[in-house]
Amino acid sequence: MTETQLTNKRILVVDDEERIVRFIRLNLEQDGFQVEEAFTGKKAMDKLRQSMPDLVVLDVMLPDIDGFEVLRLIRENNDVPVIMLTAKSEEDDRVRGLELGADDYVTKPFSPRELVSRVRAVLRRTEAQRGSEGIIQVDERLKLDFDRREVWVDGKLVKLRPTEYRLLYHLVQNAGWVVTHDQILAKVWGYEYRDEPHYVRLYVNYLREKLEKDPANPKYILTERGVGYRFVDFKRQQEEAKPEAKRKKST
Repeated sequence: MTETQLTNKRILVVDDEERIVRFIRLNLEQDGFQVEEAFTGKKAMDKLRQSMPDLVVLDVMLPDIDGFEVLRLIRENNDVPVIMLTAKSEEDDRVRGLELGADDYVTKPFSPRELVSRVRAVLRRTEAQRGSEGIIQVDERLKLDFDRREVWVDGKLVKLRPTEYRLLYHLVQNAGWVVTHDQILAKVWGYEYRDEPHYVRLYVNYLREKLEKDPANPKYILTERGVGYRFVDFKRQQEEAKPEAKRKKST
Protein backbone atom coordinates (compact mmCIF):
# COMPACT_ATOMS: atom_id res chain seq x y z
CA MET A 1 0.00 0.00 0.00
CA THR A 2 1.38 3.42 -0.96
CA GLU A 3 1.59 6.38 1.41
CA THR A 4 -1.00 8.19 -0.74
CA GLN A 5 -3.42 5.29 -0.35
CA LEU A 6 -2.86 5.32 3.40
CA THR A 7 -3.52 9.02 3.81
CA ASN A 8 -6.77 8.82 1.87
CA LYS A 9 -8.17 6.65 4.65
CA ARG A 10 -11.04 7.81 6.84
CA ILE A 11 -10.56 7.77 10.63
CA LEU A 12 -13.33 8.01 13.24
CA VAL A 13 -12.09 9.55 16.51
CA VAL A 14 -14.26 8.83 19.57
CA ASP A 15 -13.52 10.72 22.81
CA ASP A 16 -15.64 12.86 25.13
CA GLU A 17 -12.92 15.49 25.59
CA GLU A 18 -13.19 18.04 22.80
CA ARG A 19 -9.61 19.20 23.39
CA ILE A 20 -8.24 15.69 22.77
CA VAL A 21 -10.42 15.14 19.71
CA ARG A 22 -9.28 18.45 18.26
CA PHE A 23 -5.63 17.54 18.98
CA ILE A 24 -5.97 14.12 17.30
CA ARG A 25 -7.89 15.53 14.37
CA LEU A 26 -5.31 18.24 13.73
CA ASN A 27 -2.41 15.79 13.64
CA LEU A 28 -4.17 13.17 11.52
CA GLU A 29 -5.36 15.76 9.01
CA GLN A 30 -1.87 17.23 8.80
CA ASP A 31 -0.74 13.75 7.81
CA GLY A 32 -3.40 13.57 5.09
CA PHE A 33 -6.12 11.49 6.76
CA GLN A 34 -9.82 12.31 6.63
CA VAL A 35 -11.25 12.56 10.16
CA GLU A 36 -14.74 12.25 11.62
CA GLU A 37 -15.64 12.89 15.28
CA ALA A 38 -17.93 11.40 17.92
CA PHE A 39 -18.10 12.49 21.56
CA THR A 40 -20.29 9.67 22.91
CA GLY A 41 -20.56 5.94 22.40
CA LYS A 42 -24.07 6.27 20.98
CA LYS A 43 -22.95 8.86 18.43
CA ALA A 44 -20.03 6.64 17.47
CA MET A 45 -22.37 3.71 16.80
CA ASP A 46 -24.65 5.97 14.75
CA LYS A 47 -21.72 7.05 12.59
CA LEU A 48 -20.51 3.46 12.21
CA ARG A 49 -23.94 2.36 11.01
CA GLN A 50 -24.13 5.22 8.51
CA SER A 51 -20.70 4.75 6.96
CA MET A 52 -17.92 2.42 8.09
CA PRO A 53 -14.55 4.21 8.48
CA ASP A 54 -11.20 2.62 7.68
CA LEU A 55 -10.08 2.81 11.32
CA VAL A 56 -11.50 3.85 14.71
CA VAL A 57 -9.57 5.62 17.48
CA LEU A 58 -11.69 4.85 20.56
CA ASP A 59 -11.34 6.15 24.12
CA VAL A 60 -12.20 3.79 26.97
CA MET A 61 -13.92 6.44 29.10
CA LEU A 62 -17.10 7.76 27.45
CA PRO A 63 -20.08 9.45 29.15
CA ASP A 64 -22.78 6.99 28.07
CA ILE A 65 -21.62 3.67 26.63
CA ASP A 66 -18.02 2.92 27.60
CA GLY A 67 -15.41 2.20 24.96
CA PHE A 68 -15.35 -1.53 25.75
CA GLU A 69 -19.06 -1.86 25.01
CA VAL A 70 -18.66 0.12 21.79
CA LEU A 71 -15.82 -2.21 20.79
CA ARG A 72 -17.91 -5.28 21.63
CA LEU A 73 -20.76 -3.99 19.48
CA ILE A 74 -18.38 -3.27 16.60
CA ARG A 75 -16.90 -6.76 16.77
CA GLU A 76 -20.31 -8.43 16.58
CA ASN A 77 -20.34 -7.94 12.82
CA ASN A 78 -17.31 -5.95 11.67
CA ASP A 79 -13.52 -6.21 11.70
CA VAL A 80 -12.74 -2.51 11.17
CA PRO A 81 -9.37 -1.80 12.88
CA VAL A 82 -9.70 -0.21 16.34
CA ILE A 83 -7.03 1.58 18.38
CA MET A 84 -8.02 2.08 22.03
CA LEU A 85 -6.98 5.12 24.09
CA THR A 86 -6.32 4.22 27.74
CA ALA A 87 -4.89 5.80 30.88
CA LYS A 88 -1.22 4.93 31.33
CA SER A 89 -1.72 3.23 34.71
CA GLU A 90 -4.65 1.04 33.68
CA GLU A 91 -3.04 -2.19 32.45
CA ASP A 92 -6.33 -4.05 32.94
CA ASP A 93 -7.96 -1.70 30.42
CA ARG A 94 -5.32 -2.52 27.83
CA VAL A 95 -5.63 -6.27 28.33
CA ARG A 96 -9.44 -6.12 28.26
CA GLY A 97 -9.38 -4.09 25.05
CA LEU A 98 -7.10 -6.62 23.36
CA GLU A 99 -9.31 -9.49 24.52
CA LEU A 100 -12.38 -7.81 23.03
CA GLY A 101 -10.67 -7.42 19.68
CA ALA A 102 -8.80 -4.11 19.71
CA ASP A 103 -5.94 -4.02 17.22
CA ASP A 104 -3.76 -1.81 19.39
CA TYR A 105 -3.82 0.68 22.23
CA VAL A 106 -2.19 4.04 22.88
CA THR A 107 -1.71 5.27 26.44
CA LYS A 108 -2.42 8.85 27.48
CA PRO A 109 -0.59 11.16 27.33
CA PHE A 110 0.79 10.37 23.87
CA SER A 111 2.76 12.25 21.26
CA PRO A 112 1.27 13.12 17.85
CA ARG A 113 4.06 11.17 16.17
CA GLU A 114 3.28 8.02 18.15
CA LEU A 115 -0.43 8.10 17.35
CA VAL A 116 0.05 8.75 13.62
CA SER A 117 2.71 6.02 13.48
CA ARG A 118 0.40 3.48 15.09
CA VAL A 119 -2.53 4.43 12.87
CA ARG A 120 -0.33 3.89 9.82
CA ALA A 121 1.02 0.59 11.15
CA VAL A 122 -2.45 -0.82 11.84
CA LEU A 123 -3.72 0.24 8.41
CA ARG A 124 -0.69 -1.27 6.64
CA ARG A 125 -0.96 -4.64 8.31
CA THR A 126 -4.74 -4.76 7.82
CA GLU A 127 -4.42 -4.16 4.09
CA ALA A 128 -1.57 -6.67 3.80
CA GLN A 129 -3.90 -9.52 4.80
CA ARG A 130 -6.56 -8.89 2.15
CA GLY A 131 -5.02 -10.95 -0.62
CA SER A 132 -6.56 -14.14 -1.95
CA GLU A 133 -4.87 -17.36 -0.75
CA GLY A 134 -7.50 -20.05 -1.28
CA ILE A 135 -8.59 -22.90 0.97
CA ILE A 136 -6.13 -24.83 3.14
CA GLN A 137 -7.18 -28.12 4.72
CA VAL A 138 -4.68 -28.54 7.55
CA ASP A 139 -6.17 -31.84 8.73
CA GLU A 140 -9.56 -33.41 9.35
CA ARG A 141 -10.31 -30.85 12.10
CA LEU A 142 -8.96 -27.54 10.80
CA LYS A 143 -9.79 -25.78 7.53
CA LEU A 144 -8.69 -22.25 6.58
CA ASP A 145 -10.40 -20.26 3.85
CA PHE A 146 -8.21 -17.23 3.21
CA ASP A 147 -10.42 -16.06 0.34
CA ARG A 148 -13.33 -15.55 2.72
CA ARG A 149 -11.25 -14.96 5.86
CA GLU A 150 -12.92 -17.95 7.53
CA VAL A 151 -11.61 -20.58 9.92
CA TRP A 152 -13.42 -23.88 10.47
CA VAL A 153 -12.80 -26.26 13.38
CA ASP A 154 -14.64 -29.59 13.48
CA GLY A 155 -17.00 -28.30 10.80
CA LYS A 156 -17.94 -25.19 12.79
CA LEU A 157 -17.09 -21.62 11.82
CA VAL A 158 -14.80 -20.05 14.43
CA LYS A 159 -14.79 -16.28 14.78
CA LEU A 160 -11.33 -14.75 14.98
CA ARG A 161 -10.45 -11.20 15.92
CA PRO A 162 -8.60 -9.32 13.15
CA THR A 163 -5.25 -9.57 14.93
CA GLU A 164 -5.76 -13.28 15.62
CA TYR A 165 -6.45 -13.80 11.94
CA ARG A 166 -3.30 -11.93 10.90
CA LEU A 167 -1.18 -13.92 13.33
CA LEU A 168 -2.61 -17.23 12.12
CA TYR A 169 -2.14 -16.18 8.50
CA HIS A 170 1.54 -15.38 9.08
CA LEU A 171 2.21 -18.62 10.96
CA VAL A 172 0.48 -20.74 8.29
CA GLN A 173 2.39 -18.96 5.51
CA ASN A 174 5.57 -20.14 7.26
CA ALA A 175 4.32 -23.59 8.27
CA GLY A 176 7.16 -25.87 9.31
CA TRP A 177 9.52 -22.97 9.96
CA VAL A 178 10.34 -21.30 13.26
CA VAL A 179 9.16 -17.69 13.33
CA THR A 180 10.83 -15.56 16.02
CA HIS A 181 9.00 -13.22 18.36
CA ASP A 182 10.60 -10.23 16.62
CA GLN A 183 9.61 -11.50 13.17
CA ILE A 184 6.02 -11.99 14.28
CA LEU A 185 5.85 -8.55 15.87
CA ALA A 186 7.27 -6.90 12.76
CA LYS A 187 4.97 -8.73 10.36
CA VAL A 188 1.72 -8.83 12.34
CA TRP A 189 1.94 -5.64 14.40
CA GLY A 190 4.66 -3.61 12.67
CA TYR A 191 8.27 -2.68 13.45
CA GLU A 192 7.03 -0.09 15.94
CA TYR A 193 6.07 -2.97 18.26
CA ARG A 194 9.39 -4.82 18.47
CA ASP A 195 9.58 -4.16 22.23
CA GLU A 196 6.13 -5.66 22.95
CA PRO A 197 6.73 -9.48 23.06
CA HIS A 198 3.77 -10.00 25.41
CA TYR A 199 1.49 -9.27 22.43
CA VAL A 200 2.69 -12.46 20.75
CA ARG A 201 2.23 -14.69 23.79
CA LEU A 202 -1.22 -13.28 24.49
CA TYR A 203 -2.52 -13.81 20.96
CA VAL A 204 -0.95 -17.25 20.55
CA ASN A 205 -2.88 -18.26 23.66
CA TYR A 206 -6.08 -16.83 22.17
CA LEU A 207 -5.56 -18.84 18.97
CA ARG A 208 -4.81 -22.05 20.84
CA GLU A 209 -8.01 -21.69 22.85
CA LYS A 210 -10.00 -21.45 19.62
CA LEU A 211 -8.17 -23.96 17.40
CA GLU A 212 -6.63 -26.65 19.55
CA LYS A 213 -8.46 -29.65 20.97
CA ASP A 214 -6.16 -29.42 24.01
CA PRO A 215 -4.67 -25.90 24.25
CA ALA A 216 -2.22 -27.05 26.94
CA ASN A 217 -0.79 -29.60 24.50
CA PRO A 218 -1.04 -27.87 21.12
CA LYS A 219 -0.59 -29.71 17.84
CA TYR A 220 -0.95 -26.76 15.46
CA ILE A 221 0.93 -23.82 16.99
CA LEU A 222 4.08 -25.17 18.60
CA THR A 223 6.35 -23.27 20.99
CA GLU A 224 10.06 -23.06 20.21
CA ARG A 225 11.18 -22.08 23.70
CA GLY A 226 13.14 -18.86 23.90
CA VAL A 227 12.87 -18.30 20.14
CA GLY A 228 9.29 -18.08 18.90
CA TYR A 229 6.61 -20.33 17.39
CA ARG A 230 6.17 -22.82 14.56
CA PHE A 231 2.97 -23.84 12.82
CA VAL A 232 2.86 -27.59 12.20
CA ASP A 233 4.27 -28.63 8.82
CA PHE A 234 0.92 -29.96 7.61
CA LYS A 235 2.02 -30.24 3.97
CA ARG A 236 4.84 -32.59 4.92
CA GLN A 237 2.51 -34.63 7.11
CA GLN A 238 0.06 -34.94 4.24
CA GLU A 239 2.80 -36.06 1.83
CA GLU A 240 4.10 -38.62 4.31
CA ALA A 241 0.58 -39.95 4.84
CA LYS A 242 0.01 -40.67 1.14
CA PRO A 243 2.24 -43.80 0.83
CA GLU A 244 0.79 -45.16 4.07
CA ALA A 245 -2.76 -44.66 2.79
CA LYS A 246 -1.89 -46.40 -0.49
CA ARG A 247 -0.29 -49.30 1.38
CA LYS A 248 -3.35 -49.83 3.55
CA LYS A 249 -5.62 -49.64 0.51
CA SER A 250 -3.65 -52.33 -1.34
CA THR A 251 -3.64 -54.78 1.58
